[in-house]
Amino acid sequence: MIRQSQWFAKWGLPASVSALVGAMLLGTLYWSAAEIDEVAAERQKGLATLIVSKIQSSVAHDQESATVWDDAVIRTKDRDQDWLDVNLGQWMNTYFSHDAAVVLSANGLPIYQYISKSASEASREDLRLAYSPLAKRLRERLAAGDHEGISDKVLSIGESDLTYVGERPAVVSVKPILSDTGEIEQHPGEENQHVAVRFLDRDFPSEIGNEYQFAEMQFTTEMPRDKRHSHIALTSKSGKVIGYFNWHPFEPGRSVLQATLPVIGLSVIGIFIAASLAGHGIWRRSMKLNSNRRELQHLALRDTLTGLANRAHFNSELAGRLRRALPGDVCSVLFIDLDRFKAVNDTYGHPTGDGLISLVAARMREILPDALIGRIGGDEFTVLLERTNADEVAAVADKIVTCLREPFEIGGVYGSIGASVGAAIATGVDADPVELTRQADIALYHAKAAGRNTYALFGDHMDELLRTRRKLEHDLREALSTGTQIEVVYQPVYCADSSQPCSVEALARWKHPELGSIAPDIFIPLAEEIGVINKIGAHVLESACSLIAGLPSISVAVNASASELASAGYPLRVLSTLAKWEIEPARLEIEITESLAINSEEETERNIAMLRAAGVKFAIDDFGTGYSSFSRVQNVTVDRLKIDKSFIAGMGEGRNSAIVEAIIKMARANGLQTTAEGVETNQQRDALKSLGCDNIQGFLMSRPIARAEVTALLLIPCLNTKQS
Repeated sequence: MIRQSQWFAKWGLPASVSALVGAMLLGTLYWSAAEIDEVAAERQKGLATLIVSKIQSSVAHDQESATVWDDAVIRTKDRDQDWLDVNLGQWMNTYFSHDAAVVLSANGLPIYQYISKSASEASREDLRLAYSPLAKRLRERLAAGDHEGISDKVLSIGESDLTYVGERPAVVSVKPILSDTGEIEQHPGEENQHVAVRFLDRDFPSEIGNEYQFAEMQFTTEMPRDKRHSHIALTSKSGKVIGYFNWHPFEPGRSVLQATLPVIGLSVIGIFIAASLAGHGIWRRSMKLNSNRRELQHLALRDTLTGLANRAHFNSELAGRLRRALPGDVCSVLFIDLDRFKAVNDTYGHPTGDGLISLVAARMREILPDALIGRIGGDEFTVLLERTNADEVAAVADKIVTCLREPFEIGGVYGSIGASVGAAIATGVDADPVELTRQADIALYHAKAAGRNTYALFGDHMDELLRTRRKLEHDLREALSTGTQIEVVYQPVYCADSSQPCSVEALARWKHPELGSIAPDIFIPLAEEIGVINKIGAHVLESACSLIAGLPSISVAVNASASELASAGYPLRVLSTLAKWEIEPARLEIEITESLAINSEEETERNIAMLRAAGVKFAIDDFGTGYSSFSRVQNVTVDRLKIDKSFIAGMGEGRNSAIVEAIIKMARANGLQTTAEGVETNQQRDALKSLGCDNIQGFLMSRPIARAEVTALLLIPCLNTKQS
């Protein structure tokens, strides 16, 4: 009995306990493995569903690289088959793996068709049956002026669906072929269309499987009956299931179980060791999955560059916190827009620009460690302040402006920017997130309009000012469309040693039917902001050329904006206008700003060089106001410097004479002509003449005058000379 008790105590009980523990561990392990496999399978289904949802948008996005393009509009209209084959057929196959492409005319007939080797069994009729309903629906939307879905990333409307091309499932997408500059006139509904086809069977599932680690992924027309496989349905817009993607699911739990079973069979100690190792492995895998989930959640809610809240997270947090606010709680939203950031980004490159954005975010955290801060755009930030009154909000906004005005050091490069801040304040239950955001945006607009590098708090008067601004924008567009209100006047330019004009400067004027004359310093910046400055520039150029065509002894100067000079078609527009009126290019002078002349981008420099090579002259307008050193200006390829009137105004009082003299000498040393602007007294004219200034312009000689007055001014002296 004692022996038996000893044996039981030594062997039986440990064996029973070990067996019980082993059975519990084994049962638990089986259950854990099944749960983990189920979670992993659901995650894979979610990922597969996301991939399918992205297929259609990615095909449409690929199309826009070639369909929103002036060349595509022109070449399609000309039926240039070679160009269409290279750019809209083979190129789409080579770079985006599109299996087929069709270009349709305005009446829906195929102009061009490309079918890759992988899609050789698809007939033209198969393609037509697949794309015809989409093309028809898109044409109806275009004719109706539908712009739904167009954004910064989506350039044109389109139609796409999952359907069959013959016997093969495919993504079929139809996009209009549109002008990217807007300079080519296209009638809505009569645009040519581009059809792209991407098949979803054969190699496509395996490509997705390899890229996203889906084992044995394949396409089937029927729902898989094998319970060991996962699947998702591919559904068209009409709700019809066209097939299924199925694959062998990832089973981390089963892998752990299979690795552990042999150890359990060896001994109870092995069971404990294997269970411990398996538990540790499960824990590590679970931690990794949780880490990945947290990382994905972080990426979904945070800006990747700065770590601040992104737009979606900020708006969500704003709405949630305002809902939880008590009746007496004061909340405010600040909109921050960086000033001169684009100049730094363009001058030093995007890496430096990204570094600058990160440093701005760091300073914002230092200023507001407890506030919710978001980055909602390239150089735009938002801040939510809670339980702060108007004075405190103003102090915070002023602190942000002051702090961001300080220079930044990025990799040995120093850059100075600034910030404009708009703030809106609301109390308790009256706080609406959408309205509060709108008010902050309006306040930001007013801060920019006040000269930037400052802040503004929203007031009720701002809504009215914004409505006035929107009406002015509408009226300016209307004026340009009717061509009745924008007039061109001309200010004569005189030789310093002569009483006769040597040239004229063409200036745009807006005579509003209700508001009267609107100053150029109001409507010209407005035109640049809303993107119609090119139309004004073209109108002024046309009027100026038509004037001097009848005055062969005179030249003319016109102003050009940065957007005009950066346009690829600007040189052609200038030269074609000169040719139309049979004017020598040397009789035209284009005036640009000092900052544009020195910090111009590659496209602008190329356009200036092209026009100068043709004989057109260039001048720097308002020289001396661009904060550029003489050494930098000496490297600029222009023909004339126009000395700003602020320097001329002080000459009669003994001020600025040395500066003007230095500018004239520097220009002469570099072979440049000079023109003094804003000459209003005989004393100024005599001083400029003695300093060697070439030309003078100002109210002393003439104010800007109408076209008829210019003709009379220039033709009468000529007639008197002939009669004598």
